[in-house]
Amino acid sequence: MTAILTALGAWNWLILGLVLMALELLAPGVFLFWLGLAALLVGVLALLLEPGWQLQILLFGLFAAAAVPLWRRMARGGDVEVHATNPFLNRRTDALVGREFTLEKPIEGGVGTVRIDDTVWRVSGPDTPAGSRIRIVAADGVTLTVAAL
Repeated sequence: MTAILTALGAWNWLILGLVLMALELLAPGVFLFWLGLAALLVGVLALLLEPGWQLQILLFGLFAAAAVPLWRRMARGGDVEVHATNPFLNRRTDALVGREFTLEKPIEGGVGTVRIDDTVWRVSGPDTPAGSRIRIVAADGVTLTVAAL
């Protein structure tokens, strides 16, 4: 086994890195990319420094383990930018709080509807006749809590 590991030297790591990155193209998941990058780094270091195969395996393990937090940090970074530019992304009802609309159907027994753009929303609040102006004061799931103006 030692003869196999030392026969090609650094080329083992370079080939393994390229194979792992090619597999990433076939089965995307971003996991194999980082392992391939770790193998390529070990291959480059093995070409330059010629360490023993034991140290090469240790370096691969260290690089692969270091790639996980690096990947998480990079993946999280893009998410922060999206939420900074669009704070109501995936929270559409929160964007409606404070806005005023006209009731489509009266609020009777604490329940009614209001049309907002192309969507009819269920509202809850004090009994109010249809056509009245209301302000959205809270949002809970798909139900909007309103107050009459």
